[in-house]
Amino acid sequence: MTIFDKLDEIINKIVDVIDESKSEIFEIAEMARTEYVRVEAQLLEVKQATEQVIRQVDEKERQFRQARIRLMEVSRTFRSHSEAAIRNAYEDAQVVQLELFVLKEREAQLRAQRDELECSLRNLQATVERADKLATHVGVALQYLRNSLHDLGGHLDGIQQRQQLGVRVIKAQEEERRRVARDIHDGPAQTLASVVIRAEICEKLLDNDTDQVRQELRNLKDLVRASLQDIRKIIYDLRPMTLDDLGLVPTLRRFIEEFNKHSSTTVEFAVFGYEKRLPAHMEVGVFRIVQEALNNVSQHAKAQHAIVKLEFETAALTIVIKDDGCGFDVSETLHREGDHFGLLSMRERAELLQGTWQICSLHGHGTRITVRVPIKEAD
Repeated sequence: MTIFDKLDEIINKIVDVIDESKSEIFEIAEMARTEYVRVEAQLLEVKQATEQVIRQVDEKERQFRQARIRLMEVSRTFRSHSEAAIRNAYEDAQVVQLELFVLKEREAQLRAQRDELECSLRNLQATVERADKLATHVGVALQYLRNSLHDLGGHLDGIQQRQQLGVRVIKAQEEERRRVARDIHDGPAQTLASVVIRAEICEKLLDNDTDQVRQELRNLKDLVRASLQDIRKIIYDLRPMTLDDLGLVPTLRRFIEEFNKHSSTTVEFAVFGYEKRLPAHMEVGVFRIVQEALNNVSQHAKAQHAIVKLEFETAALTIVIKDDGCGFDVSETLHREGDHFGLLSMRERAELLQGTWQICSLHGHGTRITVRVPIKEAD
């Protein structure tokens, strides 16, 4: 067994251990979520009980003040009251005082229980977040070890560069999968759940109220149509089918038309030079660069107008995305942690296409992004 075979064996063992750890992390996260729901419900009950006891304490304090006033009146004019009346006044005041003391103790207990539950809830939320984050990191490491370090012996040269690139790609994949899962959960999954409920309603009304069944079926058809639109949008965001069938320019034209329908920014699309098909990976990369740039315009630029220009040359393609938005400090944004993933994504895509990427922006003067990539004829 060579040293490289030994390394492969070690890596496989590490992968198995990490896989088991990932499952345990998921179990911890699910247990924390279940406990979070239980504690949240208990906290709601305690808060309601606390509010009720506070109202009772307020009412009992009012009664105690009245009892003390009555007792003071009897004490000042005890000669004009019978012994029984004086005794009743003292006993009434003592009873109310005792009841008030019990209620205040109950209020203090509920407040302490509420504070303890709120602290537990915060800790559980932090546990869930840490577990999810750790599971993502473990998933990245596991994916990398499985895909990028297989047969390590033949890939030692340049391993550090591939490692950095692989981690970035896998992180992007994990984020994309989470986004798609969230879109499906919040869109089609919810709609299909409503479809099931309405179908059950139709079954129950079928023999009794045909008019209501017709109305429910119309509603059901609207829900299915909305779900279909959501699914088509998710598929289009993953990879537009027209990109393979028609090419880059028709796909961008359609994308910008849809963008204009749903955005307050008006985008103009212009093509210069002799339009032609490009290699598939280049068309995908250029489309994603334009898509990311326009998403940034929509979310951050507050622009009224933008333009996307493609210029086909013999040996290169130039893409320009320009808007008249608020602009920003490029250097500050690129050095700020967590606020520039879209910009880095565009730059890395341009570099993967062996091209150049340049951005110019100033506060109040809009933003201009220029990408230039060398082109070859499509395969």
